[in-house]
Amino acid sequence: MDATDPKAPAPYINRELSLLEFNERVLELAHDPSVPLLERLRFLCISSSNLDEFFEIRVAALKQRLELGSVAAWPGELSIPEQLAAVHARATTLIARQYECLNGLILPALAEAGVRLVPPEDWAAATRGWLEQYFRREIEPVLSPLGLDPARPFPRIQNKSLNFLVRLEGRDAFGRDSELAVVQAPRSLPRVVPLLDGGGSRSFVLLSAIVQEFVPLLFSGMRVRGCWQFRATRNSDLYVDDEEVDDLRRALEGELAQRRYGVAVRLETAGDCPADLSDFLLAQFALEEPDLYRVAGPVNLNRLSTLYDLVQRPDLKYPLFTPGTPRRLVGVTDHFAAIRQKPLLLHHPYQGFAPVMDFLRQAAADPQVLAIKQTLYRTGADSPIVQALVAAAQAGKDVTAIIELRARFDEEANIELSNRLQEAGAHVMYGVVGYKTHAKLMLVVRREADGLRRYCHLGTGNYHPRTARTYTDYGLLTCDPGIGQDVHELFLQLTSLTQTPRLTQLLQSPFGMQRAVIGLLEREAAHARAGRPARAVLKMNSLVEREAIEALYRASQAGVQVDLVVRGMCALRPGLPGVSERITVRSIVGRFLEHSRVWYFANGGEAEVYCSSADFMERNFFRRVEVAFPLLEASHRARVLSDLELALADDLQAWQLGSDGRYTRIAPRAGAPVSSQGTLLERYAAGASTTS
Repeated sequence: MDATDPKAPAPYINRELSLLEFNERVLELAHDPSVPLLERLRFLCISSSNLDEFFEIRVAALKQRLELGSVAAWPGELSIPEQLAAVHARATTLIARQYECLNGLILPALAEAGVRLVPPEDWAAATRGWLEQYFRREIEPVLSPLGLDPARPFPRIQNKSLNFLVRLEGRDAFGRDSELAVVQAPRSLPRVVPLLDGGGSRSFVLLSAIVQEFVPLLFSGMRVRGCWQFRATRNSDLYVDDEEVDDLRRALEGELAQRRYGVAVRLETAGDCPADLSDFLLAQFALEEPDLYRVAGPVNLNRLSTLYDLVQRPDLKYPLFTPGTPRRLVGVTDHFAAIRQKPLLLHHPYQGFAPVMDFLRQAAADPQVLAIKQTLYRTGADSPIVQALVAAAQAGKDVTAIIELRARFDEEANIELSNRLQEAGAHVMYGVVGYKTHAKLMLVVRREADGLRRYCHLGTGNYHPRTARTYTDYGLLTCDPGIGQDVHELFLQLTSLTQTPRLTQLLQSPFGMQRAVIGLLEREAAHARAGRPARAVLKMNSLVEREAIEALYRASQAGVQVDLVVRGMCALRPGLPGVSERITVRSIVGRFLEHSRVWYFANGGEAEVYCSSADFMERNFFRRVEVAFPLLEASHRARVLSDLELALADDLQAWQLGSDGRYTRIAPRAGAPVSSQGTLLERYAAGASTTS
């Protein structure tokens, strides 16, 4: 295909618009009446949180490139100004749909179910009196209204903080005419306030409504002519010069303090904010009209997520489930013996994360264990993983933790846990300057009768027990000597000064993973040309790396059937005549976040399956330390292929990508529709667990 032909569709879908398409799919679950009501609210909040991050990172990057003078695009693609215009149009529609969903669907349905978010016009006299006392007692003491005049300029506004612009009339105690004031709501204040109700109903009031209703109490003797909420979103990407920094942790600590006040990229105001005031706010943040988004409700929908925990209504949530346990581990206390018997493949959240934790705890307490090495990307604030590593270090074992301090929005938590581990006597490293360590690896060295043996855990997801209940991921527990040697070499590379190791089993970024993936696709194409079985099924979060996409196009042209399950961004355009006719792309969005990265290659009948921490993105292939590991057991390969086929059969939670770059929800088949996540919940439920 000639990409310079103006009549030909661009060979790549714009990644920013593709990411907004993913948010549309998340929002669709908030509209879906088959989803429990509080879960619909949760999906609405997730779509809002995702959009916040989109502006903080992606839009901020586009604006930064534009400011530096970069406007060019590849042939047939959007320039940066065109991308920003398209993003604004798509985001405006998305935001309007979010508030239509909140006001027109979710809040009325919650009220009907006995859960009310009460607006000021519906407050009874007793409620109003209680809320006024609550305002005086809990809110007013922590507010600092800021009048605006030449001596008191517009204040610094934190990223995504709740603020109010107040229009005033009259003279203050010093005889000054004050027309405007800003009231900032501290983050410590709860955004949703429960009311005391009788019976089985629950009622709540938004903090924003309370402040707006009682803001006159803050300006004694002045007349309040109006009060409007607003919120600024700022560039939140941290920048550390890898060539100049001497102490990465100290440099990041300095950058974290500045993140709250990065360059503004978006302004949200109440829908009825007067034009002169919205123009005033735009000027204060050095923004333009396209950066303004007027909303018909609270300026931060994500804060409504607290309702999910405040309302104890199991009938309005997904049913609880008990993760399954492999039969070989039921009642087992010696995980080392179980792994020696046969490697264990775990599929979270359908199977629990407990076997990984139990294995690490046993290793921490076992006197025969000499060393534990682990990578940590996201672990949570009070991680049991870190507790086990601390216990191991305190027990005298050699513990090494490779902590990625630059895991976005987890930087502060990772700095804190690095301090805990160092205080316990563990060796703490921060990976390699210039490359994020994203690989999910654990290595345990144990002295046994026949010598030292290496036990490994390799995964597609983070060592985070909470997300292991909500993200789909695979994890492998093995003592295979080849894999163990490779993991050992990788840790040597990360902690010391060595050359690129020669790996026999694993693929590694930034050293050759992309070339290996392209090679596997080219091998599949050769099988197809020779008339042998040729197929690739690839599951990942994002697909945007150009050379990999071109390799997929070539495989399709050679006759390979390529089925892609891509949750989020996808720059590949399927269904192009002569280019990608044999490629299908679908996205599954459901109860659990699809997070596993799995690559299946038919290989002429000798199938190969890899699980990986890496997506098909430039950053994963070239700017991160990533690992892909093979499934050497035939039973494991068969299980994963069965899971992939189930994802390709899903017609309840799946969306199909068209060549126009838009997704269409797949219509359920008559009689027996398939939910891949629902089927896996049943398949791996307690009492129906697999043997491995």
